[in-house]
Formats: sequence, structure tokens, C-alpha cells
Amino acid sequence: MWRAGLKLGVLGLGGAAAAAAASSEDAPMPLKICALLPLRLLRDSFTAASIAFDYQYSCWGVEQGSDEWSRIRHEVHLRSAYRLQDLCFRNGGIYIKLGQHLGQLDYVIPEEYVQTMRDSMLKQCPVSSYDQVRRVFIRELGQPPENLFAEFNPVPLASASVAQVHAAKTHDGHKVAVKVQHTHLTDTAVVDIATVGFIVSFLHHCFPSFDYRWLVEEVRENSPKELDFLLEARNNERCVDNFRRRSPHIAESIYAPKIYWNLSTPRLLTMEFIDAAEVTDVKAIRRHGLRPHDVSKLVSEAFAEMIFKHGFVHCDPHAANLMVRPLPNRTSWWYSFLGRRRRKPQLILLDHGLYRELDFDTRISYASLWKGLVFADEKSIRENSIKLGAGEDLYVLFAGVLTMRPWKRVIDPSVDHLALCASPNDRSELQMYAAQYFPQLTELLSRLPRVILLMLKTNDCLRAINHDLVEGSPLESFLIIGRVSSEAVLDAKRMMNGTNIYSRISISIEHLLLKARLLTMKLAIWLLLLRNSLPTQ
Repeated sequence: MWRAGLKLGVLGLGGAAAAAAASSEDAPMPLKICALLPLRLLRDSFTAASIAFDYQYSCWGVEQGSDEWSRIRHEVHLRSAYRLQDLCFRNGGIYIKLGQHLGQLDYVIPEEYVQTMRDSMLKQCPVSSYDQVRRVFIRELGQPPENLFAEFNPVPLASASVAQVHAAKTHDGHKVAVKVQHTHLTDTAVVDIATVGFIVSFLHHCFPSFDYRWLVEEVRENSPKELDFLLEARNNERCVDNFRRRSPHIAESIYAPKIYWNLSTPRLLTMEFIDAAEVTDVKAIRRHGLRPHDVSKLVSEAFAEMIFKHGFVHCDPHAANLMVRPLPNRTSWWYSFLGRRRRKPQLILLDHGLYRELDFDTRISYASLWKGLVFADEKSIRENSIKLGAGEDLYVLFAGVLTMRPWKRVIDPSVDHLALCASPNDRSELQMYAAQYFPQLTELLSRLPRVILLMLKTNDCLRAINHDLVEGSPLESFLIIGRVSSEAVLDAKRMMNGTNIYSRISISIEHLLLKARLLTMKLAIWLLLLRNSLPTQ
């Protein structure tokens, strides 16, 4: 009996010591890992086992494909999504980031997961206390925030998975936003990635069709970058510089906050405070005198330029990271001439922690693929999908994942063949395809280069923003993608052919034909929209 009591005492002291080590900022890293790992692994294992058991036995004896099976499956998806959501909130840190990523994988995972994660992970992130914020300042800059700033609001404006943002004012009177990393992240990141990797590998072993190991690898590679705010600051400035040098025609319409380098460290980022509307806040956009349609076009063009021409891409463009305001002192001249006031939008890019570079071959293959998709060129779609790793057997599925359209629509020559309506029928059709081809989908995701997986995520984020702005995929967005991707391909041809006179003439003719084709498509879209606006008999 005394031995049992001694064991319980040792366990109790061990648990207390573990808790103290986990909460102490001075404890050595190996001790913190030993303290955090068992509890997190236990939570992960229990959640994974509960989800696996639910899927395995809830539909037991029910005919697959029947209405009853579909109803039960929906309920299992929903229960499992809530279990996963609860796990993410309880563990915090990298788990929140993982939940956000899942919330952006439209049609790749069941809708119940996407909607649950999307509704919660961006709006209910953990908040660090002001004492924790002060400790970060003292550790990083040697002084508390009240000494470094003339004013510092202890209540955060917003909190995300990695950090929270406070409003402040510098001693020379400039209003700034200060991004402060959550104190526990550095301690838990290694543990979180290890435990998530273990659980995902275990589930893949039990259910071979469940293969999301690529997602863990993505988080493992990107987490250190997102935790380095000086890297984020450099990405911020490089992004703006790319627009100035490579896309000067829209450079003034793209903005990123000015960085205060003397008040920034790897865990603190001080930047210009910008008063603007969230990119999907349609009411606020209209109050600013802007049109949601114009904002949608600007977002599409900005990211098309980044992806196809710069090859340096902001890969986390969810609504909280994009803001919009009227372009300072600019209005459309034709509206001014007519005595009306319509302002042009300026896109504000925030949170530059997650960027990816596309090498030349990948960038041009991806641009050629999108050119083929917009112009319904089956040969180009096939060739470039294979170049990017989809293979002969899955290039049709790859085209479907990129466009969210069935293959017969992808290769339909009609001008609106890629338009994605916001109707329930469209969503249910896509969900049906996702469920039907789930094994092939996981195989496709395991084949593609990780940089293309991030392009898929970026694509999903932009699609969600367009849906909120204009309730669907605006036809002009595909025209923009077709134009920019085609220009990138032509630029590559110019560069590879050098001063060859015949090649230059050929490329110039190709450019003229492209302009004519785009003009024809624009006219066709205008006529289609006009026809749709007329009352039906």
C-alpha cells in the first residue's frame, strides 16, 4: 500500500513539476518538451480514436449511398469537426494554424470541417495577457511597452494563431500597430508538430486513403518562418518592391504597412497603423465609396501578378489579412468628368509571414496551365498538369481542383465556362465529386510539389473572398488571370529567345492575337451580363 502511495506521490510531484516547467519561461527546452508532450499526445490520441471509432461504427449496417447513410455521415462529419475544433482550441499554438489551414481546403475535405474551422479559427484565437506581452517586450527590447511608446493600449485590437496586435503611438506622434508573438509558441511548436505528425501517420496506417502527411510537412516547414517577424518584415518590403519594379501599372493600388525597424525583433513587429476596411466587409467598402466588384478585380490582378510574374507569393490571403481603402486622392477620371464620385480601391496586404517562391520552370508551367484553363485548351491543360506532377491519370482531377468545375465545363469553349455560381446545386455537385474521388484526390495532393499545394490554398482563399464580395466567381477575374498568365508566358519566350528577330516578330504577333482574343471575350461577357440582366418572359 505504501508503495502505491509513494508512486502516486511521485506521479503527483512529477505532474506538478511538469506543469511548473510548462508554464515557466526559464525552464530548459528539453524539460518543457517532456512536460508538454504526454498531455498533448494523450489529447491527440483520444480525439483521433474517437473520430476513427465514430466513422467506423456509426454507419455500420447502413446501405452505403442511401439517404439514411448520407444523413448519418453528415452527423459524423459534424461531430468529428467539433471534436477537432475543441482539440485545436485546447492545445492552441500550431493547432490553431492547422485548423485555419483546414478551413481553407474547400472541397478537399468534407464541407462540415471546412465550415466549422472557418467559422471559429479566424475569430476565436487565444489572447495573451498584458503581463505576458510586457515580458516579451522586456526580453526582446529590454524595456516594457509603456517606456518605448508614448501610448500603448494593453487591450489587443485582434488576436491570431501566432500573435496579437496592439495599437500604440510613438514618441514622435505616429500611430502604429504592434504585433506581439504569443509567449508559449516557441516552447510548443516542436511538440505540436511532432504530435500532429504522429497522429496523422497513425491514421494513415489505419486508413490508407487518409493521407494528409503533406499537410504536416507543410506546417513543419513553414512554422519557423511564420515565427520570425523580421523575415515577415523583409517579405513585406520585397513584395511592395516587386510591384514597383515588375507591375508598375498597379503598384500604386497595392500597399503594405511601413516597418519601424528600431522597434521590431523576431518576436515583435511594429508597423504603420492603417485605418481600412476588411476586404470582405461589403458595407464598409460601400461606405468608402468603393464598389465590391472593383475590389474583387484588384485582388484577382494583384495575386495573378504575384503568382505568374513575380514568383514570390503571399500564401495566406484570408480575409483578415487583406484590407481595402480608397486610393489616396484618386478617382476615376470619367466619373469625375460626369460629375460623379467613384473612388478607386487600394489593397492593403498584411501578415507577410507565409510566402513561397516559384522557380522559373514551375512558374511558367503554372502560368501556361492557367492560360489553358481560361481558354479551354485541353492539350495545354494536359501537358502542363503533367509537368507539375499530376500525371497522365490525374490531370483531369487537377484541373477540377483548380477551377472547382467538372471536366466537361473546364473544356467548354463558352466564355463563362469557369464561372462558379453561389447556388446550393453547384456546392452539392462539387461535394459529390469530392466524396466520390477522395482516394484519387489524396493521391494527387501527395504527388504535387508543396509549392503548388500552397498555390491551391491561396486559390481557395481568393475564391472565398470573391464569393463574399460578389457572390460567385466574377467572369472578369478569369479574364484577368488569362491575360496575366499569358503575358508571363510571352515574357518567358522573349527572355529565352533573346534577340532573334524572327522569334520577336512571332511573339509580337502572338501578343496582338492575345489582345484581340481578350477583347472578344470581354465583349462576349458584357453581352452575356446584359442578357442575364434583362427580365425573362
